[in-house]
Amino acid sequence: MKKGLLIILMIIGFSLIFAAGTQETDEKENFVLTFSCASVPGQIQTRAMYLFKDEIEKLTDGQITVEVYHSSSLFPQEGELDATMRGNLDMMWSSVFYTSNDLPYTSMFASAYIFEDYKHMDKVMNGEVGQKVNEDIVDELGVRILKAFYVGSRNLCLRDIGREIRTPQDMKGVNLRMPNIPAYIEIGKALGSNPTPISFSEIYTSLSTGAIDGQDNPLPTTKAAKFYEPCKYVILTHHVIEPLSPTINEEKWQSLGPELQEKMMIALETTRKEAEKWTLQEEAELVKFFEDQGLTVIEPDIDAFVDYAQNYYMGRKDLVSTWDMDLYEMVKAAAE
Repeated sequence: MKKGLLIILMIIGFSLIFAAGTQETDEKENFVLTFSCASVPGQIQTRAMYLFKDEIEKLTDGQITVEVYHSSSLFPQEGELDATMRGNLDMMWSSVFYTSNDLPYTSMFASAYIFEDYKHMDKVMNGEVGQKVNEDIVDELGVRILKAFYVGSRNLCLRDIGREIRTPQDMKGVNLRMPNIPAYIEIGKALGSNPTPISFSEIYTSLSTGAIDGQDNPLPTTKAAKFYEPCKYVILTHHVIEPLSPTINEEKWQSLGPELQEKMMIALETTRKEAEKWTLQEEAELVKFFEDQGLTVIEPDIDAFVDYAQNYYMGRKDLVSTWDMDLYEMVKAAAE
C-alpha cells in the first residue's frame, strides 16, 4: 500500500514539474521598440511610424509594441544614429546619408541625381545592391536598414532672394539649409549653393529671419512642416530621391528571433506600400497647392543641374576615389 502511494506521489510530482516547464516554455518575451524621428505630425514619415506601430502590434498580438517619438522629442536628428548604434534608441529613420561617414563608398548613393526616379531607387535599394550595402552597414555600425521607403524627391523652397532659380549658376551665394551631415553638405555644393548646416527643427525660424535663403525637402515635408510660409519660390529640381529607411539596432533585431523578424518585415512592407501611395498622391496635388498659396513654382533646367552635379562629383577625386565604381555602374545600369 505504501509502495503504491509512493508511486502515485512520484507521478504527481513529475506531472507538476513537467507542467511548470511547459508553462515557462510557452511564455513569450515581450518587446518595446522606441522609434524616433525629426518628422512632424502630418508628415509622411510620422504617419508611417504610427501605421507600422498598428501593423506590428496586430501581427504579434502585442508581443511587440512601439513607442513613437516624432518632432525630435527624444533625440535630435543628428544624434539618432549614434543613439541607435549604442542601443539607447531602438529604431530611427536612416539612409546611406547617415552612414556614409563610416562607410565612405556609400556616399555615392547619397549623391545628387544618382537615381532617376523613385522606381529606380526602389529597384536598387530594395534589391541585390541594397542588400549588400545593408549587410556592410550591419557589420560596420551595428544597425540594420530594413526597407527603403519613397517619401518624395527633394526640391528647393526659397525665400524672395531677388531672382528666380533656373540653373545652378543662379544658386551662387544662396545659403541653402542642409542637415549637418557630410553627404548632405556635398549635395548643397553640387547644386551650386552655399550649404548651411541647420537642424530640421530650426528651419522655419531660420527662413523667417533670413538666416538661410532656402531649404530642400520633399514637397509633402515642405507642406507638413509649413516651410513654404516664409518662402516665395518652389523649384522642382528633383535632385535627390533618398532611400529613407526604418533602421534598427542590430542587437535588438537579433533578440527578436526569426518569427518576429518575419512579422516585422511584413508590417514594414505594408507600411512601405501605403507610404508610397501617400507620397505619389501628395506630390501630384502639391504644385497646385503651393501656387494657390501664392508661391511661384519653377521648372528649372534639369539637364543643367544634372551636368553641374556630375562635374562637381567627378571633379572631387578625394570623394570619388572612395566609391565602388563597379557598384556605381550597376546602379546606373538598373535605370535602363
